[in-house]
Amino acid sequence: MADNKPEDFEQYWGDTLGELAALPARPEVEAVPMRDTDFATAYGVHFTGLGSYRLFAYLSIPKSEGPFPALYYTASYGSVVTPIPQGASNDIRSRHVTFSIAARGSRNADKPYAASFPGLLTDGIENSAKYRLRGIAADCVRGLEVLLARPEVDTSRVVLIGADMALLTAGLASGASHVVAGPALLYKTMELAEATKAYPLQEINDYLRLHKKAKTVITRTLSYFDVRSHAPGIEATTLLKAGPAHSATDKLKLASLTTAIAGPVTVHESENSGYKDGLFADKWVSSQLGFDAPILPEHWR
Repeated sequence: MADNKPEDFEQYWGDTLGELAALPARPEVEAVPMRDTDFATAYGVHFTGLGSYRLFAYLSIPKSEGPFPALYYTASYGSVVTPIPQGASNDIRSRHVTFSIAARGSRNADKPYAASFPGLLTDGIENSAKYRLRGIAADCVRGLEVLLARPEVDTSRVVLIGADMALLTAGLASGASHVVAGPALLYKTMELAEATKAYPLQEINDYLRLHKKAKTVITRTLSYFDVRSHAPGIEATTLLKAGPAHSATDKLKLASLTTAIAGPVTVHESENSGYKDGLFADKWVSSQLGFDAPILPEHWR
């Protein structure tokens, strides 16, 4: 558990999820034939999130007989949602339901909110009830609810994939069997921001240069989102993707997060190779879901 966990952490998230639960999801599904393949059918799904905001997700369902394990790609920092695994990774759609969410601020999600990049990390940060990431976390939880309600999904095999939001979703909601994630922005955020000039974390430093007296209040807001505080709620089997050795998120520096996660944890320290790291994750997921081998992108074979 994080040493900066606020005393009203449970109330904050209880109120957030209670507000979400009061709003019916009202999913609407439409075919997206341009994303179809010989082995999978693609759909666009609109559904309601916090504040009655209409969200969007790409859904892909294999054409064979299910139910199927599901891969849920949670929201990440950015304005463009990856439609569905495509190109070299397209073949995994032959045996998995895939679900990729466009949270508020992403293209294809409904207005009125249009995100600013850079700027998303600090939007509303001085008011924890209006902080933009609160809505995005709730969006990811609602997406999991929508996915689990699909009859094609084997609900005993649902994998959350992503970064901080995958970990928050697993901590806030039940239903995922596995998590594949690495903290990027919501792990010791203030500490990491002070040690970097790279965006998006640099947004914190930019904000403080303009609002010099805001450090205490934004530190408190960010404490509701620190993945260490959410870790005790993560009961799913987890592959934690650490940064490379000697980085700010290497295996050693993530120890406080690793030990706080309630479920079984495997930690993979990056080998500074997208191929090697990706291959490790794909093999891990396939093994956990009961497959003999992963479906690898053609250029990896």
